Amino acid sequence: MTREIQPGLLYIGTQDHDLDLFESQYAVPDGMSYNSYLLDGGKIAILDTVDARKADDWKANLSQALDGRQPDYLVVHHMEPDHSALIQYVLETWPGVQLVASAKAIQMLGQFFDGVDFSGRTLAVKEGDVLDLGTRSLKFMAAPMVHWPEVMVSYDPASKTLFSADAFGKFGTLDAGFYGDEDDDWACEARRYYFNICGKYGNPVQALLKKAAALDIACICPLHGPVLRENLGYYLDLYNTWSSYGVETEGVFIAYASIHGGTAAVARKLADILQAKGCPKVALCDLTRDDQAEGVEDAFRYGKAVFAAASYDGGLFPPMQIFLHHLQDKAWQKRKVGLIENGSWAPCAGRIMRGLLEGMKEVEIVEPVVTVRSRMKAADQPALEALADAILA
Repeated sequence: MTREIQPGLLYIGTQDHDLDLFESQYAVPDGMSYNSYLLDGGKIAILDTVDARKADDWKANLSQALDGRQPDYLVVHHMEPDHSALIQYVLETWPGVQLVASAKAIQMLGQFFDGVDFSGRTLAVKEGDVLDLGTRSLKFMAAPMVHWPEVMVSYDPASKTLFSADAFGKFGTLDAGFYGDEDDDWACEARRYYFNICGKYGNPVQALLKKAAALDIACICPLHGPVLRENLGYYLDLYNTWSSYGVETEGVFIAYASIHGGTAAVARKLADILQAKGCPKVALCDLTRDDQAEGVEDAFRYGKAVFAAASYDGGLFPPMQIFLHHLQDKAWQKRKVGLIENGSWAPCAGRIMRGLLEGMKEVEIVEPVVTVRSRMKAADQPALEALADAILA
């Protein structure tokens, strides 16, 4: 699809409705968009390409947008293959095109395109550099580790548009709406995208937000998801909360890993107790069956969490072990946590979970750690009540 965002700025991205796993790990039931743009200020810049899966669609979109004209530049904000797969095609099709990217991105070109001679075809840009297109221009800002080290974003003062690379992206195609204000549930898949893709890199995202705060932004064009143009404060505020590891929603997230259902029953009972005590929201996640990426999303969304797990083979039931490693990898922090362990003969899940959590930044583990033997009994109720009081305090 091609679409005019404003005079001189066209969307030429593609929609992948057949992709099942983004980055071979994140379920995308609504597919994925690969966004690309064409900016015309007299000179023409192609802003990023798309994934090789949608090469034919993108080539058709680009041809339609150019309408016989010759592009002058290919701007590469990010070298990840879902945005850079068609670089060789552009340079071979239009020999006069110059590739514009950060020095680190240019160094990476040979890693992705074997045997291609890029000599004399590249222009390295750094923080503050400006690419003059005539009536339009692109001012570049470094955005290292959002979420690769070579990332740049750019800003067109004439249209007040920020080309934000992977920042402000979301899972899904643009079927729900080309613009963010047309997408009734933008935050849901944007949150899951942010914490699973960029969650580890809160400080670099904060640095980018500080740079963005100095700009007069009327439109944000990300590399995934809808174009953002209205109520930009909403998106910026969410990104500030997410990247500073703040609390977005008051409530408690309960993640449980149960073998035969005993631990699941305890987790559900705790949820009932919390709700009875006035907890505004309790979110439950079955780590053996639910999408763990959604669990990661909720672990960051709420300020309090309870992890309930069975002991297994003298250790921790693997779904919980995997989940806590995911949180550790994504720099989960600044949370209050309660623990529930279950074991028929040697309960040890609590000790192992504590050890993993103590390696994370500013994680407060409350007492008591509740131990259940095989199945929940009436005698376990006081400990669950005490845990609920401690987590809500």
